[in-house]
Amino acid sequence: MNTLPRWADLVLLPLVSLLVALLAAGGVVALIGQNPLQVIEVLIYGAFGSARGFSYTLYYATTFVFTGLAVAVAFHGGLFNIGGEGQAIMGGLGTGLVALWWSAFLPAWLMLPLMLLFGALFGLAWAAVPAYLQAYRGSHVVITTIMFNFIASSVLVYLLVNHLRPVGTMSVESAAFSESAKLPGIHEALAWMGISWPASPLNLSVLLALAAAILIYLFLWRTRAGYRLRAVGSSPSAAEYAGIHARHQVLIAMSISGALAGLVGMNEIAGVSGKLLLEFVSGAGFTGIAVALMGRNHPLGIVLASLLFGALFQGGAEVAFEVRGFSRDMVVMLQGFIVLFSGAMTYVISPLLARVLSWSTRQNKSGAVHG
Repeated sequence: MNTLPRWADLVLLPLVSLLVALLAAGGVVALIGQNPLQVIEVLIYGAFGSARGFSYTLYYATTFVFTGLAVAVAFHGGLFNIGGEGQAIMGGLGTGLVALWWSAFLPAWLMLPLMLLFGALFGLAWAAVPAYLQAYRGSHVVITTIMFNFIASSVLVYLLVNHLRPVGTMSVESAAFSESAKLPGIHEALAWMGISWPASPLNLSVLLALAAAILIYLFLWRTRAGYRLRAVGSSPSAAEYAGIHARHQVLIAMSISGALAGLVGMNEIAGVSGKLLLEFVSGAGFTGIAVALMGRNHPLGIVLASLLFGALFQGGAEVAFEVRGFSRDMVVMLQGFIVLFSGAMTYVISPLLARVLSWSTRQNKSGAVHG
Protein backbone atom coordinates (compact mmCIF):
# COMPACT_ATOMS: atom_id res chain seq x y z
CA MET A 1 0.00 0.00 0.00
CA ASN A 2 1.38 3.41 -1.00
CA THR A 3 1.79 5.94 1.77
CA LEU A 4 2.60 9.60 1.52
CA PRO A 5 6.01 10.85 2.64
CA ARG A 6 5.94 13.19 5.61
CA TRP A 7 6.47 16.37 3.58
CA ALA A 8 3.65 15.46 1.20
CA ASP A 9 1.28 14.66 4.06
CA LEU A 10 1.97 18.00 5.77
CA VAL A 11 2.18 20.29 2.73
CA LEU A 12 1.04 18.75 -0.53
CA LEU A 13 -2.07 16.91 0.66
CA PRO A 14 -3.69 20.00 2.29
CA LEU A 15 -2.94 22.06 -0.83
CA VAL A 16 -4.48 19.43 -3.13
CA SER A 17 -7.50 19.10 -0.82
CA LEU A 18 -7.95 22.87 -0.88
CA LEU A 19 -7.69 22.96 -4.68
CA VAL A 20 -10.26 20.19 -5.08
CA ALA A 21 -12.58 21.96 -2.63
CA LEU A 22 -12.28 25.23 -4.55
CA LEU A 23 -12.96 23.46 -7.84
CA ALA A 24 -16.04 21.74 -6.40
CA ALA A 25 -17.30 24.97 -4.86
CA GLY A 26 -16.57 26.82 -8.11
CA GLY A 27 -18.67 24.30 -10.00
CA VAL A 28 -21.60 24.86 -7.66
CA VAL A 29 -21.17 28.65 -7.93
CA ALA A 30 -21.24 28.37 -11.73
CA LEU A 31 -24.36 26.21 -11.63
CA ILE A 32 -26.28 28.90 -9.72
CA GLY A 33 -25.33 31.50 -12.33
CA GLN A 34 -22.41 33.25 -10.60
CA ASN A 35 -18.90 33.82 -11.89
CA PRO A 36 -16.50 31.67 -9.81
CA LEU A 37 -13.48 33.79 -10.73
CA GLN A 38 -15.24 36.97 -9.63
CA VAL A 39 -16.24 35.37 -6.32
CA ILE A 40 -12.68 34.18 -5.63
CA GLU A 41 -11.24 37.57 -6.59
CA VAL A 42 -13.59 39.45 -4.26
CA LEU A 43 -12.95 36.92 -1.47
CA ILE A 44 -9.16 37.22 -1.71
CA TYR A 45 -9.25 40.99 -1.94
CA GLY A 46 -11.66 41.23 0.99
CA ALA A 47 -9.39 39.07 3.13
CA PHE A 48 -5.96 40.37 2.11
CA GLY A 49 -6.43 43.41 -0.11
CA SER A 50 -6.42 46.07 2.60
CA ALA A 51 -4.90 46.56 6.03
CA ARG A 52 -8.32 46.57 7.64
CA GLY A 53 -9.45 43.42 5.80
CA PHE A 54 -6.21 41.62 6.67
CA SER A 55 -6.64 42.64 10.31
CA TYR A 56 -10.08 41.05 10.39
CA THR A 57 -8.65 37.91 8.79
CA LEU A 58 -5.99 37.68 11.51
CA TYR A 59 -8.60 38.36 14.19
CA TYR A 60 -10.68 35.36 13.09
CA ALA A 61 -7.56 33.25 12.62
CA THR A 62 -6.44 33.94 16.19
CA THR A 63 -9.46 32.17 17.66
CA PHE A 64 -9.06 29.26 15.24
CA VAL A 65 -5.41 28.79 16.23
CA PHE A 66 -6.47 28.26 19.86
CA THR A 67 -9.26 25.79 19.04
CA GLY A 68 -7.21 24.04 16.34
CA LEU A 69 -4.29 23.50 18.71
CA ALA A 70 -6.74 22.20 21.31
CA VAL A 71 -7.99 19.53 18.92
CA ALA A 72 -4.45 18.67 17.80
CA VAL A 73 -3.02 18.10 21.28
CA ALA A 74 -5.87 15.75 22.17
CA PHE A 75 -5.46 13.96 18.83
CA HIS A 76 -1.76 13.34 19.46
CA GLY A 77 -2.81 11.77 22.75
CA GLY A 78 -5.15 9.41 20.88
CA LEU A 79 -8.30 11.39 21.72
CA PHE A 80 -10.89 13.14 19.57
CA ASN A 81 -11.89 16.21 21.56
CA ILE A 82 -15.17 17.56 20.17
CA GLY A 83 -15.68 19.68 23.28
CA GLY A 84 -13.65 22.72 22.21
CA GLU A 85 -16.84 24.75 21.97
CA GLY A 86 -17.82 24.10 25.57
CA GLN A 87 -14.25 24.47 26.83
CA ALA A 88 -13.97 27.83 25.05
CA ILE A 89 -17.27 28.93 26.60
CA MET A 90 -16.11 28.01 30.08
CA GLY A 91 -12.71 29.58 29.47
CA GLY A 92 -14.42 32.81 28.42
CA LEU A 93 -16.60 32.58 31.52
CA GLY A 94 -13.49 32.34 33.71
CA THR A 95 -11.91 35.27 31.87
CA GLY A 96 -15.08 37.33 32.25
CA LEU A 97 -15.73 36.54 35.90
CA VAL A 98 -12.23 37.60 36.93
CA ALA A 99 -12.67 40.84 35.00
CA LEU A 100 -16.06 41.53 36.57
CA TRP A 101 -14.80 40.87 40.10
CA TRP A 102 -11.40 42.54 40.09
CA SER A 103 -10.88 44.86 37.12
CA ALA A 104 -12.25 47.87 39.00
CA PHE A 105 -9.28 47.94 41.38
CA LEU A 106 -6.45 45.90 39.79
CA PRO A 107 -4.00 47.41 37.26
CA ALA A 108 -3.80 46.05 33.72
CA TRP A 109 -0.36 44.49 34.22
CA LEU A 110 -1.88 42.22 36.87
CA MET A 111 -5.44 41.98 35.56
CA LEU A 112 -4.66 40.66 32.09
CA PRO A 113 -2.41 37.77 33.26
CA LEU A 114 -5.09 36.79 35.78
CA MET A 115 -7.73 36.75 33.03
CA LEU A 116 -5.42 34.59 30.92
CA LEU A 117 -4.74 32.22 33.81
CA PHE A 118 -8.37 31.79 34.86
CA GLY A 119 -9.53 31.37 31.27
CA ALA A 120 -7.04 28.53 30.80
CA LEU A 121 -7.94 26.99 34.18
CA PHE A 122 -11.69 27.04 33.50
CA GLY A 123 -11.15 25.42 30.09
CA LEU A 124 -8.79 22.89 31.65
CA ALA A 125 -11.25 21.97 34.39
CA TRP A 126 -14.08 21.55 31.88
CA ALA A 127 -11.95 19.16 29.79
CA ALA A 128 -10.57 17.27 32.78
CA VAL A 129 -13.95 15.74 33.68
CA PRO A 130 -14.46 13.93 30.32
CA ALA A 131 -10.78 12.97 30.48
CA TYR A 132 -11.25 11.33 33.88
CA LEU A 133 -14.41 9.56 32.71
CA GLN A 134 -12.54 8.21 29.67
CA ALA A 135 -9.42 7.15 31.57
CA TYR A 136 -10.98 5.63 34.69
CA ARG A 137 -14.63 4.90 33.87
CA GLY A 138 -14.55 3.95 30.19
CA SER A 139 -16.92 6.71 29.01
CA HIS A 140 -15.96 7.65 25.47
CA VAL A 141 -14.53 11.15 25.26
CA VAL A 142 -16.39 11.95 22.03
CA ILE A 143 -19.76 11.42 23.68
CA THR A 144 -18.93 13.20 26.94
CA THR A 145 -17.35 16.24 25.28
CA ILE A 146 -20.37 16.66 23.00
CA MET A 147 -22.66 16.59 26.04
CA PHE A 148 -20.42 19.01 27.91
CA ASN A 149 -20.81 21.52 25.07
CA PHE A 150 -24.53 21.75 25.78
CA ILE A 151 -23.98 21.95 29.53
CA ALA A 152 -21.44 24.77 29.16
CA SER A 153 -23.82 26.72 26.94
CA SER A 154 -26.64 26.29 29.46
CA VAL A 155 -24.41 27.35 32.36
CA LEU A 156 -23.44 30.54 30.52
CA VAL A 157 -27.07 31.35 29.70
CA TYR A 158 -28.16 30.76 33.29
CA LEU A 159 -25.44 32.96 34.77
CA LEU A 160 -25.93 35.79 32.29
CA VAL A 161 -29.71 35.84 32.61
CA ASN A 162 -29.97 35.38 36.36
CA HIS A 163 -26.78 36.72 37.91
CA LEU A 164 -24.44 38.67 35.63
CA ARG A 165 -26.86 40.82 33.63
CA PRO A 166 -27.10 44.37 35.00
CA VAL A 167 -30.43 45.17 36.68
CA GLY A 168 -32.87 46.90 34.36
CA THR A 169 -31.35 45.76 31.07
CA MET A 170 -32.81 43.35 28.55
CA SER A 171 -29.59 42.45 26.72
CA VAL A 172 -28.21 39.04 27.71
CA GLU A 173 -24.70 40.27 28.53
CA SER A 174 -22.69 41.31 31.55
CA ALA A 175 -21.72 44.80 32.59
CA ALA A 176 -18.72 46.30 30.78
CA PHE A 177 -15.32 45.59 32.28
CA SER A 178 -13.09 48.32 33.61
CA GLU A 179 -10.33 49.61 31.35
CA SER A 180 -7.67 47.46 33.02
CA ALA A 181 -9.34 44.31 31.65
CA LYS A 182 -9.12 45.49 28.05
CA LEU A 183 -6.45 43.84 25.91
CA PRO A 184 -4.98 46.52 23.60
CA GLY A 185 -5.75 46.34 19.91
CA ILE A 186 -2.97 45.98 17.36
CA HIS A 187 -3.78 49.43 15.98
CA GLU A 188 -3.31 50.86 19.48
CA ALA A 189 -0.03 48.99 20.01
CA LEU A 190 1.30 50.17 16.65
CA ALA A 191 0.22 53.73 17.43
CA TRP A 192 2.48 53.64 20.51
CA MET A 193 5.35 52.99 18.08
CA GLY A 194 4.26 55.78 15.76
CA ILE A 195 2.78 53.46 13.11
CA SER A 196 -0.67 54.25 11.71
CA TRP A 197 -2.98 51.23 11.32
CA PRO A 198 -6.77 51.10 10.80
CA ALA A 199 -8.92 50.14 13.78
CA SER A 200 -10.19 46.57 13.85
CA PRO A 201 -10.96 43.80 16.39
CA LEU A 202 -7.40 42.45 15.96
CA ASN A 203 -5.65 42.63 19.32
CA LEU A 204 -2.53 41.45 21.08
CA SER A 205 -3.94 37.96 21.58
CA VAL A 206 -2.69 37.22 18.05
CA LEU A 207 0.79 37.18 19.60
CA LEU A 208 -0.49 34.87 22.31
CA ALA A 209 -1.79 32.49 19.62
CA LEU A 210 1.58 32.42 17.87
CA ALA A 211 3.34 31.82 21.19
CA ALA A 212 0.93 28.96 21.94
CA ALA A 213 1.67 27.34 18.56
CA ILE A 214 5.44 27.53 19.18
CA LEU A 215 5.13 26.18 22.72
CA ILE A 216 2.92 23.29 21.63
CA TYR A 217 5.42 22.37 18.91
CA LEU A 218 8.28 22.41 21.41
CA PHE A 219 6.24 20.43 23.93
CA LEU A 220 5.13 17.70 21.53
CA TRP A 221 8.37 17.20 19.60
CA ARG A 222 11.14 18.48 21.86
CA THR A 223 10.27 17.22 25.34
CA ARG A 224 10.02 13.82 26.99
CA ALA A 225 6.53 14.65 28.23
CA GLY A 226 5.41 15.33 24.66
CA TYR A 227 7.01 12.08 23.50
CA ARG A 228 5.13 10.12 26.16
CA LEU A 229 1.85 11.76 25.13
CA ARG A 230 2.41 10.95 21.45
CA ALA A 231 3.49 7.41 22.33
CA VAL A 232 0.18 6.78 24.07
CA GLY A 233 -1.65 8.32 21.11
CA SER A 234 0.16 5.96 18.71
CA SER A 235 -0.27 2.77 20.76
CA PRO A 236 -1.57 2.78 24.34
CA SER A 237 -0.64 -0.88 24.89
CA ALA A 238 2.93 -0.41 23.64
CA ALA A 239 3.27 2.75 25.76
CA GLU A 240 2.07 0.86 28.84
CA TYR A 241 4.59 -1.90 28.12
CA ALA A 242 7.30 0.78 28.00
CA GLY A 243 6.29 2.03 31.44
CA ILE A 244 4.17 5.02 30.39
CA HIS A 245 0.89 5.41 32.29
CA ALA A 246 -1.68 5.80 29.53
CA ARG A 247 -4.40 7.03 31.88
CA HIS A 248 -2.21 9.86 33.11
CA GLN A 249 -1.50 10.88 29.52
CA VAL A 250 -5.22 11.01 28.76
CA LEU A 251 -5.65 13.48 31.61
CA ILE A 252 -2.62 15.51 30.50
CA ALA A 253 -3.67 15.66 26.83
CA MET A 254 -7.23 16.72 27.57
CA SER A 255 -6.17 19.22 30.23
CA ILE A 256 -3.79 20.98 27.85
CA SER A 257 -6.43 20.80 25.14
CA GLY A 258 -9.05 22.41 27.36
CA ALA A 259 -6.65 25.12 28.52
CA LEU A 260 -5.89 26.05 24.90
CA ALA A 261 -9.57 26.25 24.02
CA GLY A 262 -10.14 28.37 27.12
CA LEU A 263 -7.79 31.03 25.73
CA VAL A 264 -10.44 31.99 23.16
CA GLY A 265 -11.81 34.34 25.80
CA MET A 266 -8.68 36.48 25.65
CA ASN A 267 -9.35 37.25 21.99
CA GLU A 268 -13.13 37.60 22.11
CA ILE A 269 -13.81 38.82 25.66
CA ALA A 270 -10.70 40.75 26.71
CA GLY A 271 -9.65 41.83 23.23
CA VAL A 272 -12.93 42.83 21.56
CA SER A 273 -16.19 42.98 23.50
CA GLY A 274 -14.97 44.07 26.95
CA LYS A 275 -17.94 42.24 28.45
CA LEU A 276 -19.23 38.69 28.74
CA LEU A 277 -21.56 37.88 25.83
CA LEU A 278 -23.87 34.99 25.08
CA GLU A 279 -22.51 33.92 21.66
CA PHE A 280 -18.87 34.94 21.81
CA VAL A 281 -17.60 31.51 20.66
CA SER A 282 -20.00 31.19 17.70
CA GLY A 283 -18.95 27.74 16.54
CA ALA A 284 -15.19 28.34 16.72
CA GLY A 285 -14.75 25.12 18.70
CA PHE A 286 -16.18 23.08 15.84
CA THR A 287 -14.25 25.06 13.23
CA GLY A 288 -11.12 24.13 15.19
CA ILE A 289 -11.73 20.48 14.25
CA ALA A 290 -11.57 21.35 10.54
CA VAL A 291 -8.53 23.57 11.14
CA ALA A 292 -6.68 20.74 12.90
CA LEU A 293 -7.60 18.25 10.18
CA MET A 294 -6.45 20.54 7.41
CA GLY A 295 -3.30 21.47 9.31
CA ARG A 296 -2.53 17.75 9.79
CA ASN A 297 -2.46 18.35 13.55
CA HIS A 298 0.87 20.17 13.28
CA PRO A 299 1.17 23.66 14.85
CA LEU A 300 2.54 25.23 11.66
CA GLY A 301 -0.18 23.63 9.58
CA ILE A 302 -2.79 24.81 12.08
CA VAL A 303 -1.56 28.40 11.87
CA LEU A 304 -1.77 28.28 8.06
CA ALA A 305 -5.18 26.56 8.10
CA SER A 306 -6.43 29.15 10.62
CA LEU A 307 -5.31 31.89 8.26
CA LEU A 308 -7.27 30.21 5.47
CA PHE A 309 -10.43 29.94 7.54
CA GLY A 310 -9.98 33.50 8.76
CA ALA A 311 -9.78 34.57 5.12
CA LEU A 312 -12.95 32.61 4.35
CA PHE A 313 -14.84 34.31 7.17
CA GLN A 314 -13.64 37.82 6.31
CA GLY A 315 -13.54 37.43 2.54
CA GLY A 316 -16.86 35.59 2.59
CA ALA A 317 -18.51 38.53 4.32
CA GLU A 318 -17.14 40.81 1.57
CA VAL A 319 -18.43 38.46 -1.13
CA ALA A 320 -21.91 38.40 0.40
CA PHE A 321 -21.85 42.22 0.45
CA GLU A 322 -20.23 42.93 -2.94
CA VAL A 323 -21.50 40.18 -5.26
CA ARG A 324 -25.16 40.57 -6.10
CA GLY A 325 -27.15 37.40 -5.57
CA PHE A 326 -24.41 35.71 -3.56
CA SER A 327 -25.83 35.17 -0.09
CA ARG A 328 -24.13 34.38 3.19
CA ASP A 329 -25.47 30.83 2.90
CA MET A 330 -23.37 30.35 -0.23
CA VAL A 331 -20.30 31.44 1.71
CA VAL A 332 -21.11 28.80 4.32
CA MET A 333 -21.38 26.30 1.45
CA LEU A 334 -17.85 27.21 0.34
CA GLN A 335 -16.58 26.70 3.90
CA GLY A 336 -18.39 23.39 4.01
CA PHE A 337 -16.65 22.13 0.89
CA ILE A 338 -13.26 22.94 2.40
CA VAL A 339 -14.19 21.16 5.62
CA LEU A 340 -15.41 18.14 3.63
CA PHE A 341 -12.33 17.81 1.44
CA SER A 342 -9.85 18.58 4.22
CA GLY A 343 -11.53 16.08 6.52
CA ALA A 344 -13.40 13.05 5.24
CA MET A 345 -12.31 13.30 1.60
CA THR A 346 -8.65 13.43 2.62
CA TYR A 347 -8.78 9.65 2.98
CA VAL A 348 -9.96 9.41 -0.63
CA ILE A 349 -7.43 11.90 -2.01
CA SER A 350 -4.45 10.61 -0.02
CA PRO A 351 -4.15 7.15 -1.69
CA LEU A 352 -4.57 8.69 -5.14
CA LEU A 353 -1.90 11.28 -4.42
CA ALA A 354 0.41 8.57 -3.05
CA ARG A 355 0.04 6.60 -6.31
CA VAL A 356 0.80 9.69 -8.39
CA LEU A 357 3.93 10.44 -6.35
CA SER A 358 5.03 6.80 -6.50
CA TRP A 359 4.54 6.71 -10.28
CA SER A 360 6.41 9.99 -10.68
CA THR A 361 9.31 8.66 -8.58
CA ARG A 362 9.51 5.48 -10.66
CA GLN A 363 9.47 7.49 -13.88
CA ASN A 364 12.29 9.72 -12.64
CA LYS A 365 14.38 6.70 -11.61
CA SER A 366 13.70 5.00 -14.93
CA GLY A 367 14.72 8.13 -16.81
CA ALA A 368 17.88 8.41 -14.78
CA VAL A 369 18.82 4.78 -15.46
CA HIS A 370 18.23 5.08 -19.20
CA GLY A 371 20.00 8.43 -19.27
